[in-house]
Amino acid sequence: MDLRKLKTLIDLVADSDIAELEVTEGEGKVRIVKSLPQQQQFAPRPIQDLPAQPAPAAPAAAPAVPAPPEAPAGNIVKSPMVGTFYRAPAPGKPSYVELGSVVKSADPVCIIEAMKLLNEIEAGFDGVIKEVLVENGQPVEFGQPLFVIA
Repeated sequence: MDLRKLKTLIDLVADSDIAELEVTEGEGKVRIVKSLPQQQQFAPRPIQDLPAQPAPAAPAAAPAVPAPPEAPAGNIVKSPMVGTFYRAPAPGKPSYVELGSVVKSADPVCIIEAMKLLNEIEAGFDGVIKEVLVENGQPVEFGQPLFVIA
């Protein structure tokens, strides 16, 4: 690259908002970096120049910590997958179980639809349905409690 081209490139960078320019011509390579004027350079300010922050006032009384919700007494049937919870095998059909229903371990208690597949969920425990923790048609997460069996 000849000296005139180099001078033109330097002037171009100096007169524009370009901070850096790199040009490759043949086997030659030129990189021009514009330095910021002294007053525009960013330098960390010493800590003592920062304004003092007032200390936050201490609260008069500590807020009461709410008690964690009580775990339901009994065995909990949890969702084995993410999907949509249904209490009945089809719309208009009776629910698999109601409050007070007696179930055996292998009895289906609901369906979870995941990716257009209907999966029957078994009770997993012998006992009586004490609580239904999910509404029909509600989305459920993996491990979410569905029923309490005691």
